[in-house]
Amino acid sequence: MMIYQGKDYKDLSEKAAEIIAAEVFMKPDAVLGLATGSTPIGVYEELVKLYNMGRIDFSKVTSVNLDEYKGLSPENEQSYRYFMNHYLFDHVNIDKSRTYVPNGLEEDSQKACDEYNQLIESVGGIDLQVLGLGGNGHIGFNEPGDVFDKVTHCVKLTESTIEANARFFNSKEEVPTEAYSMGIQNIMSAKKILLIATGERKAEALYQALYGPISPKVPASILQLHNQLAVFADPEALSVIKEKGLL
Repeated sequence: MMIYQGKDYKDLSEKAAEIIAAEVFMKPDAVLGLATGSTPIGVYEELVKLYNMGRIDFSKVTSVNLDEYKGLSPENEQSYRYFMNHYLFDHVNIDKSRTYVPNGLEEDSQKACDEYNQLIESVGGIDLQVLGLGGNGHIGFNEPGDVFDKVTHCVKLTESTIEANARFFNSKEEVPTEAYSMGIQNIMSAKKILLIATGERKAEALYQALYGPISPKVPASILQLHNQLAVFADPEALSVIKEKGLL
């Protein structure tokens, strides 16, 4: 595990983007696992800058997103497909036919999940997976529970996650209560993982994820078992870890 402490959000976003750019430089047809939410926005903005500078070429890249809300169309401004188009895909030379997001409009949950698992397998697996970190320790939409969900599955979102995501909607009532999400096995099968955490409210979750017991009650704790984990965090997110003398 490598932990990089950024001076601030912009700094860690720049460094994380450089890691992604290096992966694509070394393997132009890389499969990138991408995340949504407020945390990776800065990384995507930096990738667009690198693209405009001629330092990264997305033309052969394939992307596979972690999750999507069930019931939202790709045109819905709160869907994760819309998010990815808005912050990254519309601004670089990626082939959108090779950018994949779970089908939020598929009402048959088992069908949607089976198809996404087959898709991940068909592209040869993920070379580099980008992850954010939920305040309750979730990664993707893998919520705290009694077992680790292995592969893509339909998740009933916890109250804390719905409340955290309500800021993106007009009201809490508009937040979907279910989502399709890659499972822990999908994530852990990636060759490399890049975890990004910012802000004091993520500090306890980050400590539990990296140094606490490995438990489905803190889904991100499974990342301790990955041999190619890079963590990018700001001083606030690392505050609990530093208080305990672990960094």
